[in-house]
Amino acid sequence: MGLAKRLFSRLWAHKAQLALAFRITVAAFVALALASALHLMLPLWAVLTSIIVTQMSVGRSLKATRDYLFGTVGGALYGGAIAVLIPHSGEPELLALLVLAVAPVAFIAAINPSLNAATVTAVIVLIVPQMSHADPLGSAIDRVLEVGVGALTGLLVSFIVLPSRAHGQVRGSAARLLELIAAALTELLAGLSRGRDNDALHRIQDGIGAALVELNAIGAEAERERAAHLSSGPDTGPLLRTILRLRHDVVIIGRASVVPLPADLQVRLARPVAAVSDTIAHYLRASATALRNGAAPPPIFPVDAAVKAYGAEVACVRSEGLTRSLSGEGAERFFALGFSLQQMRENLGDLERVVAEWSDAPPAAPRSKD
Repeated sequence: MGLAKRLFSRLWAHKAQLALAFRITVAAFVALALASALHLMLPLWAVLTSIIVTQMSVGRSLKATRDYLFGTVGGALYGGAIAVLIPHSGEPELLALLVLAVAPVAFIAAINPSLNAATVTAVIVLIVPQMSHADPLGSAIDRVLEVGVGALTGLLVSFIVLPSRAHGQVRGSAARLLELIAAALTELLAGLSRGRDNDALHRIQDGIGAALVELNAIGAEAERERAAHLSSGPDTGPLLRTILRLRHDVVIIGRASVVPLPADLQVRLARPVAAVSDTIAHYLRASATALRNGAAPPPIFPVDAAVKAYGAEVACVRSEGLTRSLSGEGAERFFALGFSLQQMRENLGDLERVVAEWSDAPPAAPRSKD
């Protein structure tokens, strides 16, 4: 019983991937059945196309279907025109025709990768008639029909069978990114007193960069769904821009905290720096949880209090002259740190607003002025 529960838990942790595998299986099955019923010449291409266009989200499936159909139609028109208009009868002529068919289309696909299918289609339209002694024009038409059946099948399956919206995936991707930013901030601010684990920091920063690329890609898919009226959620732009600014804050804080503070400043600022680190990291993680669950944003006043306490202690340190021992570069980093924390506080205020926009909870009632 325990083994079954663990296996179920592991599978459930990959429920999105399981749903995608199920959609792909259904798409391949239906595409083959339709291709056979329509007596298409090569049902294989319908099946392969249905698998290609069935993606993790509806938005990604829309883009894959559009790109594959455009590439196929373009490649079929060009390859069919080459095969029909230029006579060829021997292997040398076919090889020369192949170069003429591939080179221009491959160049266009290199400029616009969304048209990659055009090169493959042009080759198929040119070569298949030589193998089956079919008409080149008929081969081009068959290719378009096969791909059309597969693309429409994959797209319909993406809409109907366990559909996954990119708009919902933005929540999870943004939440993971906020947690990575929280971990990076904790590591950076800890370096002010105990030095920095550069290997750990590089791993965190690299992870943030990769997660940001993923989030931007999913955000584009979500906006594609919104444009097609397949999603009615909030605009992803403010959320993505706010997280990008928080990433920039972490980068600036990293530059400002490249070396530990002098011992006397460490003693004075240890507590406020720890409070800022813990409070902001907690707020980022709580915001990530709120995004995942569609909950209201966490209260931001603890962040206000921690940043103000840090600023007040810095003012006291300056009034006592403890910063005079800093080198020019050290002083620049020290004051840049305070500025960065203030900037991060402002961006966290924007995060509070966008998390509220993504919340499924009703808006809070306005506070009384009495």
